[in-house]
Amino acid sequence: MSAKPLREYDAKRLITYFMKEKNLKGVDAISNALSVQVTKSNFASIDSVLPENNWLNTTKLVAKPDQLIKRRGKAGLVALNLDWAGAKAWIGERMAKDITIQQVTGELNNFIVEPFLPHEQKDEYYVCIQSIKEGDEILFYHEGGVDVGDVDAKAKRMTVSMRGDDFDCSASGPHASLLEGVPAERKEAVSTYLNALFEGFRKLHFTYLEINPLVVTGSGSDIKVTAVDMAAKIDEVADFLAGKTWHRAAPGFDFPPAFGRAAAPEEEFIAELDSKTGASLKLTILNPNGRVWTMVAGGGASVVYADTIADYGFGHELGNYGEYSGDPSENFTYEYAKTVLKLLLRAEPQGEAPFEGKVLIIGGGIANFTNVAETFKGIARALTEKCNELISQKVRIFIRRGGPNYQEGLKNLRNLGERLNLPLQAFGPETHITAVVPLALGIDATAKPASRPKKVASMSDFSDSDEAEEGKKSAGGVTMEAPSVVQDPEKRGTLPWYSLFTPSSRAFIYGMQPKAAQNMLDFDFACKREVPSVAGMIYPFAGDHFQKFYWGTNEKLIPVYSSSLKAMKKHKDVEIVVNFASFRSVYESTLELLDLIRKDRDTGANELANIRCIAIIAEGVPESQARAIRDEARELGVVIIGPATVGGIVPGCFRIGNAGGMIDNIIDSKLYRSGSVAYVSRSGGMSNELNNIISREADGVAEGIAIGGDRYPSSTFLDHLLRYEANPKVKFMVLLGEVGGDEEYRVIDAVKSGKIKKPLVAWCVGTCAKIFPYEVQFGHAGALAKGQLETADAKNKAMIEAGIRVPNNFNELSHEINAVYTELLEAGVIKPMVEPPKPIIPMDYQWAKKLGLIRKPANFVSTIVDDRGEELLYAGMPITQVFDQDIGIGGVISLLWFKRRLPNYCCKFLEMILMVTADHGPAVAGAHNTIVTARAGKDLISALVSGLLTIGPRFGGAVDGAAKTFSAAFDKGLSPFEFLEDMRKKKELIPGIGHRVKSLSNPDMRVQILKEFAIKNFPSTEILTFAMSVEKLTTKKKSNLILNVDGCIGSAFVDMVRSCGAFSREEADEYM
Repeated sequence: MSAKPLREYDAKRLITYFMKEKNLKGVDAISNALSVQVTKSNFASIDSVLPENNWLNTTKLVAKPDQLIKRRGKAGLVALNLDWAGAKAWIGERMAKDITIQQVTGELNNFIVEPFLPHEQKDEYYVCIQSIKEGDEILFYHEGGVDVGDVDAKAKRMTVSMRGDDFDCSASGPHASLLEGVPAERKEAVSTYLNALFEGFRKLHFTYLEINPLVVTGSGSDIKVTAVDMAAKIDEVADFLAGKTWHRAAPGFDFPPAFGRAAAPEEEFIAELDSKTGASLKLTILNPNGRVWTMVAGGGASVVYADTIADYGFGHELGNYGEYSGDPSENFTYEYAKTVLKLLLRAEPQGEAPFEGKVLIIGGGIANFTNVAETFKGIARALTEKCNELISQKVRIFIRRGGPNYQEGLKNLRNLGERLNLPLQAFGPETHITAVVPLALGIDATAKPASRPKKVASMSDFSDSDEAEEGKKSAGGVTMEAPSVVQDPEKRGTLPWYSLFTPSSRAFIYGMQPKAAQNMLDFDFACKREVPSVAGMIYPFAGDHFQKFYWGTNEKLIPVYSSSLKAMKKHKDVEIVVNFASFRSVYESTLELLDLIRKDRDTGANELANIRCIAIIAEGVPESQARAIRDEARELGVVIIGPATVGGIVPGCFRIGNAGGMIDNIIDSKLYRSGSVAYVSRSGGMSNELNNIISREADGVAEGIAIGGDRYPSSTFLDHLLRYEANPKVKFMVLLGEVGGDEEYRVIDAVKSGKIKKPLVAWCVGTCAKIFPYEVQFGHAGALAKGQLETADAKNKAMIEAGIRVPNNFNELSHEINAVYTELLEAGVIKPMVEPPKPIIPMDYQWAKKLGLIRKPANFVSTIVDDRGEELLYAGMPITQVFDQDIGIGGVISLLWFKRRLPNYCCKFLEMILMVTADHGPAVAGAHNTIVTARAGKDLISALVSGLLTIGPRFGGAVDGAAKTFSAAFDKGLSPFEFLEDMRKKKELIPGIGHRVKSLSNPDMRVQILKEFAIKNFPSTEILTFAMSVEKLTTKKKSNLILNVDGCIGSAFVDMVRSCGAFSREEADEYM
């Protein structure tokens, strides 16, 4: 979600901070700063705020809840003219109490207390600033307050574009007429306030700011302007731009939930999981006692499943809404599935049962790159754990999924169902995405096209020519102007305005995205393009170089440039840029491209590539930046697709980045050759479904564009539908809209005016919004209705009335598409095509290996570490468990050295060895050599290696020698005296015996520590005891012939390995 509502307390703190920075005369920022937040947690001790807020005892006060409650005054939730005692009493009567407002019940737990401002009705004004498609709009009315009425109809409004324009409603400013109803003596103060307010709105990245009333008091030089009641939303994704200012101005501010929507523990848990992964995990509990529960992959898919359940009349039984997407790991998927199952099993359905037991729908669209089989492993684990409870509660499970390796995933779940006796049915992309819904609900959803107004186009409505007059086309007698975003022929070269992509179109990829580049090249190869569509990559963080890719089975070098200027100079034939820059940098990188285009055109140099289209893939682009990019591009005639888009595809011609998914889906959806149907949608994820549906219900896709899910996509539904209307290759069109915004109404107007004549099948997702008692933000930033007209139901109804082909629900969309296709086929508008042979594309080695299709001997084998899976493994132990179980350094050594988990005392002993041998001082051979090498000016690594190379029998090697000699003598049954005699006869020194400094009178405390620990904790210390017995004999000869630290470690280590129970005797001897 992009636009997030703020508490009034925090919104006023932000605005007050900005106003103080401006130091405006006559603006009562100090008054606005005087506010106290009273919550359930601080209410008992609220008097503690008095020392810093003495005004509470000297000023009359206002108290009101601060929980995003609309029309508090009319609900009796604003108390005026109170003293501090009265304010506390009024709040105390309501604190932690439930209240119902407009059918929503919630707990009152957050209040704001402010100074009461005496004033008259004539002192009240209304002001609202909101971001809209064209820029930022300010509404002002010279009356305000609770009875102001319909301000949308009354208020004077003005729009300020995003292209550096300033707002100025002062007497000499361009927006002075906004204040026509304000008395002359107050205009200067009000204009000063509004000018600053508008500047703050933009700099702080508000998206909505309403003040009602804005109170103006005083006269002459003592006029003051005060914001009394304020409602605000802020662009959450602009945190990287304004976050420091937000938190400096309003420390501790947060984004509160909607009133009545306190998060359940399960929702908080999933939100916490979501914050730990790059994937998306969302969960909203709708009805804790519902009979129908969902586990859906994909944001767009999650909405259409909820829609279909609601449209079939089971919205009241829907337990949850949510999604898991973005390729979550097996563990994250397991935790998500386990949480949903916990809620499902806890539910106690009420009322008459429409069917026996409960239903779990594990749904999803056709994934782009997620390995479906891997994802399903986490779900399988959760189902296995809850198997008995699921059976006892008669839970029926219905699965539908597509995408990479979906066959293996569905097979594994079917086998799981049979093995556990779970009632489970699983379907792939051959089944419509929501077809499992009526099946689960026991509804007869026999394929019937919706009964809608129909007009089948005749042959005269279609042109057989591939060329159309630039900028306009005759469609049934109506002159249709092309949208300004794409129409200027001077800015767009010689191609028809409706054609964004051709078989010769070439592109730059901005960002290091080798996977996207390879996907585009594979698509080119499948379409039998003569020239690769990827001309080069732009990556500012490295020098110019080449990257190797595959063209079929052959290798091809693609240049990578360090700047856009270099790339555009080198490849003048490039017309498209696929911009994968992050949300933080995509604004600068796109404006850089547009600036280069402008300069090249202004100078007439024609030295650079003539970029006609830029696709912005990044999600989370701040709204102000997205609209500024759009405005700049429109002036240049450059089409922007996005932000927050997967791009688009023209089958047999050109593919933007990863649009269409993996090559398997490209082939299955027949995207290697052109069809007759063009579609436009917001959702990139649902584009795969549309590709699949159209390939099965018609003759395939002619073009498909996902405009992006943000509130203000740069190109619109209508832009692309008018292109399709003018394109003679397109015979009918499909529109997949969604709740929120007004783009669908622009399409409706075009149909009514005759600008769109070709058959149009449309559906607006988000019809499930009516089952939510509170405002719901769906997966996309733009999927939120701001009024009744923006609801999905209202849009679908309006489209029906305009004559657009609208099904009864999303589940019937495929039937409607098939019905229109059949009609056009019978009318001769669409000609039957001869299906070309499916292309064969070589599979990447890594993917083929993951699918188990090939094998290859490994060059190296590691038996202790594996980092190929979801997380690093140490001898089979996940790295998360290494830390969760706190096994320490010793535990890690036991896993890496011995490939098994040793007892805790063994791990502790290993750590003690490291601790006591960490520094032998500068005198030993290894340290001495290291020091000398370092003093000679060599680097650190060389110095260290010189010391390590000194390790041998006389330095360091004594540990090994002691372990071998002491254990061998003991195993032979020699007495300590016999051992000494044997070593004397061999004329060998005894490793582990003797020290230059330490002696019986000056013992080595390291040896004492190790001996005591081993004797206390090891099951047996027979080798250490033998070595200590040898020490008793050697020290009789000389007091410094003690058991040294090497000998203690070596002998005790043998005891540890032999007696801990983790090794057989053969293994222990082999390690020694």
